[in-house]
Parts: sequence; C-alpha cells; structure tokens
Amino acid sequence: MATATHIPLSEYLETSYRPDREFVDGELKERNVGKWDHARVQALLAAWFVNHESQWGVMAGTEQRMLITKSATRTDVRIPNVVVVVAGDHPPTLTEPPLLVIEVLSPDDSYSDTQERARDYQQMGVEMVWIVDPKTLTGRMCSGAQWVESRRLEVPGTPLFVDLDEIFRQIRPKS
Repeated sequence: MATATHIPLSEYLETSYRPDREFVDGELKERNVGKWDHARVQALLAAWFVNHESQWGVMAGTEQRMLITKSATRTDVRIPNVVVVVAGDHPPTLTEPPLLVIEVLSPDDSYSDTQERARDYQQMGVEMVWIVDPKTLTGRMCSGAQWVESRRLEVPGTPLFVDLDEIFRQIRPKS
C-alpha cells in the first residue's frame, strides 16, 4: 500500500510536479491523466473554447490549479482538465471561480472521486461543471445537485456551449 505524502500548502504551491498533483486535506494526490482518448478530448474541448474566445468574451486554459477553501484551517487544490473564465486584463487567480470547469474522465476515475471534485468546484463558487466521458461518448452538466446528460453542453445565461458529437467525431478522424 502506498503511503501518503503530507506537506504544508505553502510548500505545495512553491513546488512543480510532473505530472502535477492535487493537494487534498494536506496530502498530495496523483491524478489520473488518462490515455489517448482522454488527452484528445481535453485538447479538442480547449481548442473549441479558444476558437470562440473573442466571440464569447472568455479565455480557456488547461490544468489550472484552483484553491478551494474548505474551512478556516483547510484549503485544497484541484486541477481540472479545462477551465473557462471571463476574459480580462489580468490572468485569473487561483481563487477566482471560473465560469465553467470541465473534467474529462480517464479510465481510472471513479464516480465517487468525480462527484467529490465537482462538489469542491461548486464550493469554490463554480456554477457549472461538465463531466465528459470519452469511453461512453457522453457528457453531463452539473449545476447544484442536478446532473443532466446531454449531447449539447451549455452554461445557462451565457453563449457558452459545446456540441459533443462534433468533439467525439474528431477523437480519431477518418482520413
């Protein structure tokens, strides 16, 4: 059985890991980085939003550390696959909730871990979390406690959307 590595948050934030690790309850957590389909879907989703940045007034990024305050004595760090923020004059901070967080499931992700990450993002103030599964070619939108499966994922009250059928067709384009 692997032993947990506990370090202070300040040390975590000053350290680079390859691949990056999340920081949950004082413990370094390895992330499931997935295989080709996971990486490809993540890249395609990020590209989708980058292509719409000027039209929608947003900026997209990948693998952005996000600080989630759990209590006066506990702060966790999650690293979603894709984040979408309102475009601004300054880069987003680790504590500003983005408009949208997207998690792309890897073969090793569990349902309970994914639910926990979604709750953490919501606790930070993220109103919409999308979960995209390259294995089943499905997507779910999470707002509050409600999970809705859809082929077109949207952020209500904004122009943000993605057509999953278009994304999934590009995982392995036919020549």
